[in-house]
Amino acid sequence: MPQDTSSIRLIVGLGNPGSEYEATRHNCGFQMLDLLAEKYGGRFSEDRKFSGETARVRIEGEEVWLLKPTTFMNRSGIAVQAMAAYYKIAPEEILIVHDELDLLPGTMKLKKGGGNAGHNGLKSITAQLGTPDFWRLRIGIGHPRTFGWAQQVFDFVLAAPSSEHREAIRKMMQEALVGIPLLVSGEWQRAGRHFGKFGSLPKPKAEPGKTPEGKTEKKPEGEAR
Repeated sequence: MPQDTSSIRLIVGLGNPGSEYEATRHNCGFQMLDLLAEKYGGRFSEDRKFSGETARVRIEGEEVWLLKPTTFMNRSGIAVQAMAAYYKIAPEEILIVHDELDLLPGTMKLKKGGGNAGHNGLKSITAQLGTPDFWRLRIGIGHPRTFGWAQQVFDFVLAAPSSEHREAIRKMMQEALVGIPLLVSGEWQRAGRHFGKFGSLPKPKAEPGKTPEGKTEKKPEGEAR
């Protein structure tokens, strides 16, 4: 993880406004920010100046702004840029929480900068800030092809996850509640170690008599039973 001397002052959750989107995979960011607001006593209110819902909380004694853009996903950058400019928050002091197709449910990764991997919210933020060098907390939702589904990506992200996947995502959000205060207090090494534990799923143990791929294991001839 890149070293940084800054700390997080603005946390943005990505999603789409409207009750029909609340439980969808694409609204992981909104869901995460609701948990943060609940934990730290924040209350969201609509702020047209920032094209979103905002809340102010104190985390580890530091003032932190929470933002849920209400612009729809592909225009999220308008809200982020407006708030960052108003409060003079640098890109490296911003954490974007978003859903990630390239990670399985039950995993998450913290990174700074990089590409957008086709995520329209990140594209918009990069364009509006003029740089990709903001922090991202990528919460895994999986990809329909990974699960062997023919469902289009657009339909996949705008649908609710299964109960099993929802629980796996919820567990990552609970772990994020532990790691985010480290980002606010500038404890980047500790934060890296914490989030680094959830970058991949543990390999399943092979069943007795089965290979890890689930195939029946052939015993050598003459082996005692």
